Amino acid sequence: MNLSKHFALNEATKSYTAAKQGIDNQPDDSQLNGLKRSAHGMENVRNLLGGSPITPSSWLRVEELNELVGGSETSHHIKGYAVDFTCPDFGTPVEIVKAIEQSCIVFDQLILERVGGKEWVHISFAPAQRMQVFEIKD
Repeated sequence: MNLSKHFALNEATKSYTAAKQGIDNQPDDSQLNGLKRSAHGMENVRNLLGGSPITPSSWLRVEELNELVGGSETSHHIKGYAVDFTCPDFGTPVEIVKAIEQSCIVFDQLILERVGGKEWVHISFAPAQRMQVFEIKD
């Protein structure tokens, strides 16, 4: 099932941790609506990044999975609004955050995450649309 032109349900629900732990990371109707909303936002991001392929590393996390990976109880991943991703053909996560921040894309949170020697972009399309931008690092 496609959520949008370039994003499929299976990539939004893919989780090695869920598979390894036997957790069903499939959305309910509310989460599916959140995934569709965020997929639409990610289409705008993809266009901004020159149409380059985006690689999501974490999108939907059902509550059990979110708890297992140490996510916040209020994580937007639980509702399907948040996507962690990279886009190597465009540039580094720092360059991606800068491009999104300077664009007209509307989001709730845009976070440069640097954890465990890795870095990625976290973007949330939650309805609050607070346009918050910050960095998290260990």
